[in-house]
Amino acid sequence: MRAVTLAQVPGSPEVTEVEVPRPEAGEVLVKVAASSVNGFDLGTAAGYLQGMMEHRFPLIPGKDFAGTIEAVGEGVEGFAVGDDVFGVVTKAYLGTGSMAQYVAVPAAIGIAHRPDGVLVRDAGALGLAGTAAFDGLALLGPLEGRTVLISGATGGVGAIAVQLAAARGARVIATAKSGSESGFVSALTDAEVTVIDYTQEVTAQVRAIAPDGVDAVLHLAGDLAELTALTRDGGAVASALTLAPVPEASEDRKLQTAMIRSNPTADTLSTLAGQVASGVLKVPVNSEFDLERAPEAFAAFGRGTLGKIAITVA
Repeated sequence: MRAVTLAQVPGSPEVTEVEVPRPEAGEVLVKVAASSVNGFDLGTAAGYLQGMMEHRFPLIPGKDFAGTIEAVGEGVEGFAVGDDVFGVVTKAYLGTGSMAQYVAVPAAIGIAHRPDGVLVRDAGALGLAGTAAFDGLALLGPLEGRTVLISGATGGVGAIAVQLAAARGARVIATAKSGSESGFVSALTDAEVTVIDYTQEVTAQVRAIAPDGVDAVLHLAGDLAELTALTRDGGAVASALTLAPVPEASEDRKLQTAMIRSNPTADTLSTLAGQVASGVLKVPVNSEFDLERAPEAFAAFGRGTLGKIAITVA
């Protein structure tokens, strides 16, 4: 089969021929129709995950997938050959990812049925970013009527989080550079979203909107200390970018702080897909490349992109 591979890390992705994987007990083999590029994939290629996860070479990157079940391993229940599915590769090691014509994935977690009304391309870009946004917002508590600052709204996670937060009744402040970035974020939802320019004085802009501070912060980019200082006492901060304690998270401020850890359960994936099918959520695919051009997709992501970059598989 054709697959994106890394011969080593750090390394550059290439498209090569590799063997089709076989589903082990508890796994299904998916004929991949779509995937997407995530920051995780660039981090893998850059060698940032060495020592954190086992690497098996030639290493096939890719976390997101959408396609059709081709074969079912021993002991699998709830899935059958021919089912349309999507999800996130959740194996404990790196090497057998989804940027390939076939991928074998566990059936217990990281996979759900793709409902009617969800395009294959969109499903293949939804899993990882959607789960991170969904789980990140859950860490902030109830959102209805609260002011939520989403820092890093132009990426895949941020673009989905803006929509989910607005749908849950939050007053959303989102960071994006003026111009095309701001326009992209504003067009994500019909709900009112206040976009501020992160290249200008963020504190002054937020204080003009929320003089007493915001109720919650979803930290996907920017200065965590500055954003924490903008959170009112008793508020909540969830960060995707640091394992260290959130600055100023002292007892007297009573801040709820947490690190975002995505958990792509079938329930979460199905909920997200249902929102896409109903029109509540748009998967922010802004460009797409076929599998043979996947190295170009990596380069495009590295230069900076709005929303998601999809990879389609013939």
